Amino acid sequence: MKKWCLLTVLAMALSGDGSMLHAAVNEGGSKATASNEDRTLKPKDTGYRGIWYTLGQYTSDLQKKKQPWTSYWPYGDKNCGGLGTGFVKHVPIAVYAPEVKKTFFCYGGSKNGELHLYNMISYYDHEKDRVPRPTIIHDKQDVDDPHDDSSLAIDEAGHIWVYVAGRARKRPGFVYRSVKPYNIERFELISEEEMCYPQPFPIKGKGTFEFSTQYKKITEHSNRRVLYWRFRDSSGTCSEGRELSRMEREGQYQTSFEKDGRVVTMFNRHPNGSVDKRTDLYYLETRDLGNSWQTADGATVKTPLTKIDNPARVKAYSEENRMVYLNSITLDNDGNPVALVVTSSDHKPGPQGDPRTWEVLHHKHGKWNISKVTNSTNNYDTGPIWVDSDGTWRIIGPTEPGPQRWGPGGEVAAWISKDEGKTWTKTRQVTKNSRRNHTYVRKVFGAEPDSPFFALWADGNTDEKSPSYLYFANREGTVVRRLPYDMEGDFATPDVVK
Repeated sequence: MKKWCLLTVLAMALSGDGSMLHAAVNEGGSKATASNEDRTLKPKDTGYRGIWYTLGQYTSDLQKKKQPWTSYWPYGDKNCGGLGTGFVKHVPIAVYAPEVKKTFFCYGGSKNGELHLYNMISYYDHEKDRVPRPTIIHDKQDVDDPHDDSSLAIDEAGHIWVYVAGRARKRPGFVYRSVKPYNIERFELISEEEMCYPQPFPIKGKGTFEFSTQYKKITEHSNRRVLYWRFRDSSGTCSEGRELSRMEREGQYQTSFEKDGRVVTMFNRHPNGSVDKRTDLYYLETRDLGNSWQTADGATVKTPLTKIDNPARVKAYSEENRMVYLNSITLDNDGNPVALVVTSSDHKPGPQGDPRTWEVLHHKHGKWNISKVTNSTNNYDTGPIWVDSDGTWRIIGPTEPGPQRWGPGGEVAAWISKDEGKTWTKTRQVTKNSRRNHTYVRKVFGAEPDSPFFALWADGNTDEKSPSYLYFANREGTVVRRLPYDMEGDFATPDVVK
C-alpha cells in the first residue's frame, strides 16, 4: 500500500503532469514514445458502446455435446451481459457538477463493440442537451473484464479524477486526473498501483477519502479480498493504505456513500474466501477521515475487523442459509443509514435460488429494521436507493423479468416508499418489451430532483454476445434516453426511447 503514495507524490512533483511516470508507462503498460503534451491528450471513440462480458461458467447445448466433460448449467452464466456500468463496488461512476451544469460519468466501453475493454469518460451537457464523443481514458488492450471498470470523483477545483480498477494482483490499477477543471480532453497519469474496486469521495475542504480492495493469497487456488482505506489531501499526497476488514479467511465486498464528511460503508463476507457463498451484512462509518470507526449505534470499534461475529454485523444471514448481494447504501434525512441488498439461497442462476428478494435495512431508534421491496430473477439484479428531501424513498432497478429471464438484470421499474421503507409501491414500469436485459442501474451523485440524468445503466443479451447500449433516465422514470452507439459528429443529442 505504501507504493500508492510514493508513486502519487513522485508523479505530482514532476511539473504537475506526471512526465516521468508517463515516460515509463502508457495505457498498455509499454514504453511511451510521444511527447509530454501528447501523453495527456486522450483519444476519442466514435460512440457509446458498453462492454459485453461473460464469466464463462457455463456451456451451451452444442458445446456440451462436443465437450461432455465441461460444466453445464441450463440457466446461463451467473453474471454476464452488458456490464459497462457494473459493479456496485465501483462507486461513484456518475457525478453532477452544478458549476458547469454537466453530469460526468465513466463506464466500461468496448473497442468497436468487441471483447476489448476501454475505460471511458464523458458528460451530458444539461443546457445544450447533448453529449460529446466519449474519451478513452485507458485502453486495457487484451482485457475484456469489467472488473477493471472505473470510478470517478470531482475535486473542489473541478479536476476530474478517474480511478481505473485493476484485478487481483494480475493487473494494476491506474489513477488519472484531468489537466483542466471540468474538462475530459487531457488527463495526467498520477499513479499505477494494486487497486481493485476503487471508491473515492471528495470531502469539502479536506481532500479525498478512498476505499479499495486488495487480494491476499489463501491457498494456491483462492484469494481473500481485504478492504482498505486511505486519505488523499488537497495537494494530492495520500496516507498509507490501512486495513478496514480482514476477517480470518473470509474476504469481503463493499459499497459506500459520503455526505458532509461522513463516510459510510456496508460489506458482506465470503466464507473461506468463496464469493459464491457471500453472506452476512456489516456496517461501519467514520466522521473523522478514518481516525476512528463506529457502528450504526455509535460504538467505536477497533479496525481492522478480524472476527466474523463482531459489533459491526447488522444481520447474520448465514444463520438462514441466505446469500447477500450488495446494491446501494445512503442516509435518510435524519442521518440514519439505509441499505439495499438482494438475498438468495443459491449463487447459480435459475429457479432453484428463488426467492431473490430485494431487502431494505434501516437503522433507527437503536435497531435495524428490515423490509421487503419485491422479488426478482437473478442475484445480480442491481439498482440504487435514494431518499428525497420530502422523505420519499426511491428505488430504480431491474426488478422485473427481462427477455433473458434468468440472466442478470431485466426490465427496469421505479418504486417508492412513503413510510421509511416499510412498504413499497411500484409506480412505473420504466422499460418494456426490450430485446436485451437492462443491467446495473447506477446512481448519479448530486443529481438535482428535476434532472433528466438521474440514473444510468446498460443493456445486453445475457445468453449470447450482443451489442450493449447505455441509457439514462429522470427520477420518475417517465423519460428514458439512449446514448448514441455510433456518432458522425463531435456531439450528438441522445435519443428519447420512452
